[in-house]
Amino acid sequence: MHDLLRKKIIATLGILFCAVSSLQAQREIYRSYRDDLPYYFGLTLGYNTSYLHHTKSANFFASDSIMYVNPVASGGITMGLLGTLKINDHIELRANPQLIIGGSKYIDYTLKSVKPGEQTQHQQILPSTLVSLPAHFKLNSDRIENFRLYILGGVKFDFDLSSNSTSRNADDLVKLNAADFGLEAGLGVNIYLPFVTVSPEIKFSYGISNLHKLDNGLKYSNVLDKLRSRMIVFSIHLED
Repeated sequence: MHDLLRKKIIATLGILFCAVSSLQAQREIYRSYRDDLPYYFGLTLGYNTSYLHHTKSANFFASDSIMYVNPVASGGITMGLLGTLKINDHIELRANPQLIIGGSKYIDYTLKSVKPGEQTQHQQILPSTLVSLPAHFKLNSDRIENFRLYILGGVKFDFDLSSNSTSRNADDLVKLNAADFGLEAGLGVNIYLPFVTVSPEIKFSYGISNLHKLDNGLKYSNVLDKLRSRMIVFSIHLED
């Protein structure tokens, strides 16, 4: 009885082992030819969250009207094109021009003293639509079946299409420069499917330029020294 049970267990384990081995042998490596392409193209869809990193001016500490100032994060949609040039088996150069919609910039103020009927809380809303031109070096790992990890780093140039809009040029609004330059770094994974490569990615963007146009006659502006952009982008790249 025990010998029969032992034989059944061994036979079952043998069948399972053969089945697993067969599945592993049948696992297909998709689009292996892509590793040899000198360049390729794609599309980008994503969501971003951004805010303005600020430093206060000396006027803030002497101000008798503003007690607190704090830029607030907001979200937007990213759409773009993707072009990648292979340098060697592990390094690629990537251009990813994008249109970033809906990422309005918010600055919250708490006022020290107000006129009768005024609120102590005030929020400035600065609509923003960006054309972003990033260029990155992309460092790839070895391909593991249908997956490949990568990290990237580079620079970006942004131009705000909303900078001259009526809604951005009201007399009581903080003014921002249209152009921005910054550094970017991120990581992602290439997932090779039968007809497309899907690449989820997270990227961090660090603006270097001072976006603030100082207006000493505006109390909401003269308490600020520098405003620099910060952004986190979650993207899905669809590549050929």
